[in-house]
Amino acid sequence: MKNSFNFFSSTTGIVVTGLILGLIAVFLQFSGNPGNMGICVVCFNRDIAGAVGLHRAPIVQYLRPEIMGMVLGSLAAALCFGEYRARGGSAPAARFLLGVIAAIGALVFLGCPWRVIMRLAGGDANALFGLAGLVVGIGLGTVFFRMGFSLGRSQSQSKASGLILPGIMLALVVVYLFNPPMEGQPQNGVLFYSLKGPGSMHAPFLLSLGAGLLVGFLAQRSRFCTMGAVRDVLLFNQWHLALGFLAMLAAALVANLAIGGFHPGFEGQPVAHTDGLWNFLGMVTAGLAFALAGGCPGRQLFMAGEGDNDAAVFVVGLIVGAACAHNFGMASSTAGIGPNGMLGALGGLAVCLLIGFFNCKRGA
Repeated sequence: MKNSFNFFSSTTGIVVTGLILGLIAVFLQFSGNPGNMGICVVCFNRDIAGAVGLHRAPIVQYLRPEIMGMVLGSLAAALCFGEYRARGGSAPAARFLLGVIAAIGALVFLGCPWRVIMRLAGGDANALFGLAGLVVGIGLGTVFFRMGFSLGRSQSQSKASGLILPGIMLALVVVYLFNPPMEGQPQNGVLFYSLKGPGSMHAPFLLSLGAGLLVGFLAQRSRFCTMGAVRDVLLFNQWHLALGFLAMLAAALVANLAIGGFHPGFEGQPVAHTDGLWNFLGMVTAGLAFALAGGCPGRQLFMAGEGDNDAAVFVVGLIVGAACAHNFGMASSTAGIGPNGMLGALGGLAVCLLIGFFNCKRGA
């Protein structure tokens, strides 16, 4: 199947992928996931960090099967179509740090690029500031690209090495099955569970896992990436990936309108705050980190499923960064940004600028 025609990589295919992803995300919301958060890669990794005890914020602890499914679905697609290739070794420490910073910036905003889409589709006007910040952050990344930015080339590695993160995700599925949530109990075995708040809101486990598998399979075939969509428009005026981004937004918007899930305005939006400046700056930081790392959080999951250990290192950084954001008071809440949110966003932005500058030909 290696040389077969890939429909999903065509313009029609990326649009179809975006439409399906938007519908799946709204369906997951309808089935129990938090409002305007059908799929949020950063938020869901934050919940996973809480579930395994890396942070103890009681309202955001749940082993989100969508994340495990996305990695395993991508692995399945890569194996089926001869695209699995283990590789890595391209500045792993820098990629880990970019993952940490991306999570902190995104949690100041309260969402990843996928959640920007879902919040806009639900009528959350605060997400307009996040979208603007995402574009500015990626725009800063394109400045570094023009200056010759590179974290170096990855090298081929043993086939088994590319299975490490998928293996961890499969192990987490098994751990959940042996330690499922129990009514009224904040912990079962080694896993922690939220009894209230966003972590307590979730679609049925097998439904979420199946949705994640489908998303991972489709996104691997289509190369769906929200960061890449913005980057390609800014750098090349190329709209291929952007059409997928817009299709996801359109499908989610129509679905929300159909089920009464569209509530326009700034106030009272689910899992959101109204501080426009920090919604903007949080996503500037996250957007620059995504750009320098070479993909949005979802794309990093899909690349990790294909055997890319550099992407896997970024994903681990996301999980650690999400835990740090809560442990050190940098994550926002519906009440506003955390006490150290400004320090996290601006400090992370400064570190990203240094990583960008010192990995450019001009800055070397």
